[in-house]
Amino acid sequence: VRLVESGGGLVQAGGSLRLSCAVFGSSSNLYGMGWFRQAPGREREFVASISGLTGATDYADSVKGRFSISRDNAKDTLYLQMSSLKPDVTAIYFCTRAQSYSGTAAGDFNYWGQGTQVTVSS
Repeated sequence: VRLVESGGGLVQAGGSLRLSCAVFGSSSNLYGMGWFRQAPGREREFVASISGLTGATDYADSVKGRFSISRDNAKDTLYLQMSSLKPDVTAIYFCTRAQSYSGTAAGDFNYWGQGTQVTVSS
């Protein structure tokens, strides 16, 4: 299974970005998928996840109301819509696939992409 993120970049505060994650090698429709991020000098942290069975979503408190996770099972693609961006969300964003139909902890996920850089300028 290979995960390939895209859509990162440099954006001004208040702007929006949509990250995409294409999954290759195996259908991930029944698996939970998620996004984590890692800022310089900080540990990797959970951002959002979406269940493979129900489509239920979970978000870190810090992004609720500003980020939206979704998936297109027909395209085996995961998305993260980010809006009202602030400099504190600057990080490398990683797409990941869970070992089962859901997850929120890093240990719940066993496939990871290489990451895409998101930088928000003030």
